Amino acid sequence: CTSQSDAQRALTNAGYTEVQAGGYDWFACGKDDFYSTKFTANNPAGQPVSGVVCSGLLFKSATIRF
Repeated sequence: CTSQSDAQRALTNAGYTEVQAGGYDWFACGKDDFYSTKFTANNPAGQPVSGVVCSGLLFKSATIRF
């Protein structure tokens, strides 16, 4: 499962711009994560990056992983 809204919110709140989220990454997140959403964006310094936003179903917040 992916959650583009969680990924967009987490990345925007962390200062990332031009966020493109979508796609599932099977092995990027931990056992307590329900959602795994791949992304590409520009980091706060303006450099292009890619990674995964991992988030839980109810109580776990989002984690950005590179």
